[in-house]
Parts: sequence; C-alpha cells; structure tokens
Amino acid sequence: MTAPFAERLLEWFDQHGRHDLPWQHPRTPYRVWLSEIMLQQTQVATVIPYFERFIERLPSLEALAAAHQDEVLSLWSGLGYYARARNLHRAARQMVETGLPETVEGWAALPGVGPSTAAAIIAQAFDRRAVILDGNVKRVLARHAAIDTPLETAATQRELWALAETHTPASRAADYTQAIMDLGATVCRRGQPQCEPCPVAADCRARLEDRIAELPVRKQRKPRPVRERVLLWLEDGEGRLFLEKRPPSGIWGGLVCLPVSQSPEQVDRRLAELGFKRDGDWQSLGQLRHVFSHFELVAEVLGVTVVADVMADRPDEWHVLEQLINAPAVGLPAPVQRLIREHGVPGFRGHPG
Repeated sequence: MTAPFAERLLEWFDQHGRHDLPWQHPRTPYRVWLSEIMLQQTQVATVIPYFERFIERLPSLEALAAAHQDEVLSLWSGLGYYARARNLHRAARQMVETGLPETVEGWAALPGVGPSTAAAIIAQAFDRRAVILDGNVKRVLARHAAIDTPLETAATQRELWALAETHTPASRAADYTQAIMDLGATVCRRGQPQCEPCPVAADCRARLEDRIAELPVRKQRKPRPVRERVLLWLEDGEGRLFLEKRPPSGIWGGLVCLPVSQSPEQVDRRLAELGFKRDGDWQSLGQLRHVFSHFELVAEVLGVTVVADVMADRPDEWHVLEQLINAPAVGLPAPVQRLIREHGVPGFRGHPG
C-alpha cells in the first residue's frame, strides 16, 4: 500500500530538501515574509543575493518601516515587479503600527500578500498548518492528479485548492510547505522534470499516463504587443545625468529613469517640458529592449548635452554618473542600470567630464 502523499514527501525532504536557505536561519516572521514576497514570480537562486543585501541594510521590520522608499527601491533594483517593493514598504509601516498578524486572513489583508503567500508565512514562520498554492505547488498537484483543464480557470483553481487542503498534514507545517515548494522547483520542474527521484511518482497520473509534458494545461497566450518609445540621455557636461522619478504606480513605478518620449519626433518638445535646452544635436546611443509580462518595450536611446543655465531649478534630479555606475543610491530599473554601465562615461560626446 502506498504511503500518504505528505508522508512520502516529508521523508524525501528530510534527505533532499533545502535546509540552508538564508531566511531559514533564523526563521523569523520578518525574514520569512521578506523572502516570500521576493520569491513571488522569482527563483530562489536569483532571490538569495537580494535577500542578503536587503537584510544587511534593513535587518528588522522597524528598520524597513523607517527607511525612505528610494532606499527600498534601490535595494530591490533588478529584482523586477517593483510593486512588490512598494507594497512591502507600506505593509512594514502598517505592521509597526498594528503589530504582526496572527492569522492567514490577517497576513492576506496586507498590501502585496495574497492567500497562498499568507499561508506560507504562517506555516514557515509559526509552524502552524496552512494550505499554500503557489506556482510550484500547482504544477506538482496538476500533474499528480492529471488535471487537464487550464490552470487559469476558476474551476481548476478550486480543484487545486481542494487537493492542497487534502494533502497538507496536521503537523510539520513548515517542513511540508518547504518540501512541496522544493519538489516543484527542483524535481517536478516546468521543463525536464525528473520523475525517477520523485517521492510521489508511484501514483502520479501524469507519469502513469505519459502526459507529463502536456500538464499542467495553460491557456494559449497571445503574442506580446510591442511598445516603441525613446529614452532621453541628458548630460550637463560635468559628469551628471538627469533622471526622472516615475509615477508611483505602473511600469517601474517609483523608480528613477531616463525621461521618456513617445516618439523621435517629440524629443525636443519633451525636452522643453522638462525645462531644458540642448547644446548640440541628438546622438543615438543604441536601443534598449525589455520584455514585461504583458508587452515588450523597444526604446531608442538618444543623448544630448543640455545647457548649464537651466540646471539650478532641478538639482535633486541630477546624478553623478560615476555613483550611478558603482553605487546607486536610488532605485533604477535593471535595463536602465545596464544601459548606464555601458554608456556612462562622462563627456561621451567630447565635453569635459
């Protein structure tokens, strides 16, 4: 007779699971919550260095709540999905006032924390039974039960939640939660799953029916639309670059970025809106391409030096290029950071720098 799903999974986890992740030592609510937010739509290997830098600078809930948003975004820069960082900051300030939630519902009510993330926090931080259903868990359960309806449908979500509830044991909540996430991340992977070492392979219907490659079922995605824009590289001739703070919501919300123009024909108008005059002709610095979840950005980068007599009105938006390259103190989108490192040589058009 086959042992229960959770029993087999926990036996595998004791030998093969991940026991040395930085947020597990110590496994405090603050560290677990931070890691779970970072791990939303991001792999463990990517998260670890960001987590370690973040904890070094902001080691407690109180430190995070007291930090300026620019510092939080700077620490997050490159990790993507920046609404997570803004919500993390808001939630920290809220918890400093109200205290840490003690229930799944309480955590789920915080900005940026959904039901599965809330359950993972309760299980991992407090070792209390809570049912999770993140992307890895959905894949494991959909394959094990051979669910052949698209993951995105409400009916499939209900079926998966019911399965997750059935399999979650009454004890060892933290270990089981980590175990099923580990199984999806390291064994039952999206591509090239490894059935031989899988502890629940014996009754996995996807394996038995030779349907592993086709499960889980996803709705066919439409091609991403392409948005064409122009990024303006504005120097002052003294080794400084002008950056504009993005609106608090939307793409790269709250970060600082090169000013954006809708088209090459509008760059002079955009420059006038910023209050600047150019000293020379626009020069091409190449192209920036970046894929977002719902569209692809293709941006031509045009550079020019602007005259010095309009600088004084906006001193806080000028940044020393050397600092931006080596130790930015503001949150920069990752592709813009790469662009600055590639082209950030003061006086790139022959001006003294």
